Amino acid sequence: MASQMSRIMRPDDANVAGNVHGGTILKMIEEAGAIISTRHCNSQNGERCVAALARVERTDFLSPMCIGEVAHVSAEITYTSKHSVEVQVNVMSENILTGTKKLTNKATLWYVPLSLKNVDKVLEVPPVVYSRQEQEEEGRKRYEAQKLERMETKWRNGDIVQPVPNPEPNTVSYSQSSLIHLVGPSDCTLHGFVHGGVTMKLMDEVAGIVAARHCKTNIVTASVDAINFHDKIRKGCVITISGRMTFTSNKSMEIEVLVDADPVVDNSQKRYRAASAFFTYVSLSQEGKSLPVPQLVPETEDEKKRFEEGKGRYLQMKAKRQGQAEPQP
Repeated sequence: MASQMSRIMRPDDANVAGNVHGGTILKMIEEAGAIISTRHCNSQNGERCVAALARVERTDFLSPMCIGEVAHVSAEITYTSKHSVEVQVNVMSENILTGTKKLTNKATLWYVPLSLKNVDKVLEVPPVVYSRQEQEEEGRKRYEAQKLERMETKWRNGDIVQPVPNPEPNTVSYSQSSLIHLVGPSDCTLHGFVHGGVTMKLMDEVAGIVAARHCKTNIVTASVDAINFHDKIRKGCVITISGRMTFTSNKSMEIEVLVDADPVVDNSQKRYRAASAFFTYVSLSQEGKSLPVPQLVPETEDEKKRFEEGKGRYLQMKAKRQGQAEPQP
């Protein structure tokens, strides 16, 4: 089963330099994934359901997209477990004046089917037909790996980003930012919980503000580490999206983004962590060339620990890219 959608990029999709926001692309990726997953989960007779986003694997922004280009988003279901669907999404940009096309994004998303009668109930997923036997085994390995990482991540990010008065430049406190948003009907599915793409777009906006404050130049999203959705966000909640710099290399910045939901109209439920991820940004000149990034100055022991953890992730990904780039014997 496959699905495709296309849309031209407009000025409100981009930053002041004309580069399309990473959050805009992430939102389109999620919409394509939600459509194909919901179609598949309702392909057999049974209780009707809607697919909800549970996780987005690491995605790299391979090439910037600009105003006036057309984004072509294609989605395909590549694995199903008993209660989840894996969707692979590719994004191509097209210059409609020249006809030139290029791959800008590849993403893997995981969805779970929620009953329309009770959105807290997860239903079973119809099996998918594989073109070759190895696909199912490969998909099962990916499923087990993401399931384990989601459980580890759920309890890793328990702290809250607190404001600090009169912070020094290049410190974590200087660039950290928060956005408070009241969840309205336009943010939600017909069943009263927030679209995953809406949350990701807000997360990218906050991460972009942190990056811009730190380096004071034009910035673009380079990659997003796995985004984990720990719990649904319902209509009427107040969400706080907080971002803080964790690590800088010579030409990139890693920003941790945390989403906390406060069910203000439901006194029976306390504030909870709804989503978390790491975004990586790069600084660009007016000509679109990569610029050096001011080095982050961690002050507290927690900031120094997060810096070292970020450095580990950076070096691990750098080694992986170099390994992929090496010619095969």
